[in-house]
Amino acid sequence: MSPLPRVAAGGLLRMREFRFLLAGAAAGQAGAQVTLVALPLVAVLELDAPAFQVGLLTAAETAAFLLVGLPAGAWVDRMRKLPLLIRADVVRALAMATVPLAGAAGVLTMAQLYAVALVTGVATVFFDVAHQSYLPQLLPRDRLVAGNGALEAVRSTSQVAGPGIGGGLVQLVGAHLAIVANAFGYALSALFLLGIRRPESTPEPAPGASLRADIAEGLRFVLGHPLLRVIAVTTALGNFFTAVLMATQTVFLVRVAGLEPAALGLMLSVSAVGGLAGALCAGRLAGRFGQARIIWLSPLVTGPFALLWPLSGKGTTALFALASGVVFFGAVVYNVAQVSFRQSLCPPRLLGRMNATLRFLMWGTLPLGALAGGAVAGAYGTRAALWLCAAGFLLVPLPLLLSPLRRMRDLPAPTHEDRGETVATG
Repeated sequence: MSPLPRVAAGGLLRMREFRFLLAGAAAGQAGAQVTLVALPLVAVLELDAPAFQVGLLTAAETAAFLLVGLPAGAWVDRMRKLPLLIRADVVRALAMATVPLAGAAGVLTMAQLYAVALVTGVATVFFDVAHQSYLPQLLPRDRLVAGNGALEAVRSTSQVAGPGIGGGLVQLVGAHLAIVANAFGYALSALFLLGIRRPESTPEPAPGASLRADIAEGLRFVLGHPLLRVIAVTTALGNFFTAVLMATQTVFLVRVAGLEPAALGLMLSVSAVGGLAGALCAGRLAGRFGQARIIWLSPLVTGPFALLWPLSGKGTTALFALASGVVFFGAVVYNVAQVSFRQSLCPPRLLGRMNATLRFLMWGTLPLGALAGGAVAGAYGTRAALWLCAAGFLLVPLPLLLSPLRRMRDLPAPTHEDRGETVATG
């Protein structure tokens, strides 16, 4: 069953604004998943880049979380979210469009790929922080799990279809021309977001507020909450080793496992089925086992399957797909639970800074993991990098198991202090 009927059954698709938000997410994610296959293939097949340069390209795509991650949240909290989302989509569309143009002219270089990756990465930081901060303006607190589940279902559906389409496009028209799909997806996302008509006022800055003070307030809120701290540490660890995988999997699957672009895209699409299943099951699993329990159970149960990545090879790529499917299932279930908790816990005026602070802490490890993966692959081979990745995924649940989450079934409701509310006394 597709995710949309399940969402409709929950009533969310009857909300016009959420329909447009979901459609925009679908368009942007579809294009991005094509590029997930096509961009590294441009480097590997058309520019003959070594493993370290491919890892550096992955690092460039995520470096913005370290460079502008913290101030982005403070800026987002001072802006209207919807116009910011639209502008970020336009910037990403224009940046991606330069790749096929340069490729067609025969002047495409790795330097341009690095620049495009950095520009789109910065725009993505602002888009993602604003997007997670905008959803609570559209949905009541008790619908956030359903809303995030629907968005994850769209993302996971794109992860199923996008790589297969991307690999086919690369084989059909070449890697650089396949990037057109991403530029078109971002442009279409901007058009859908333009269809949202809900009025949004510009946030009023606090008296005497400064960028440094705003960043510090976001850091205090996140680091001062024990559950947010452990979620940040766990996700940062998981993202580091995910980046090791993303930096090396294309080189491994093309040069070691011997896959053609179409077969590579198809295999990644099959792997992503696990993420789609996780999005569809997350709400049900939270209801059955408890939202707190599935946060630590999902990586604990699915992480060991990462050992199948380095055990795969020529003729055994099904092991790679199985490992990815199971690990992605656990990651999506974990994300739906912890993102929904963060959104319900945080006062609206701090949402941008909370999301940006957590993105800085959790996603800032992505470029570091990509550089580590590229360096290990360059020195010892891509299979050694995959062994590093697999060992890392065994460590991911450890912070959760040592935290108060281990003894909880459900996550605590936000206190008045958490929500930024006051209680009348008398």
